[in-house]
Amino acid sequence: MSISAESLRFDEDSMWVELSDGRTLGVPLAWFPRLLNASPSQRQAFEISRAGLHWEELDEDISIEGLLAGRGDQTKRRSEAA
Repeated sequence: MSISAESLRFDEDSMWVELSDGRTLGVPLAWFPRLLNASPSQRQAFEISRAGLHWEELDEDISIEGLLAGRGDQTKRRSEAA
């Protein structure tokens, strides 16, 4: 069985993802700097797919698999990776 996102909502500090298996994940926006720094309207401009969550304008993709594993933003700047 593949777990997917059913719906998504935000509060001031968190992103809440309703999953197809009935669970709800609460994830701190601090895990995803693009979402943290986005306007409320930019956060609401998401698409849900089988793979996860996508924000075209923000160039942000979040996999459900990654959320379930507890992973935040995996983007590393060169200076951080060195």
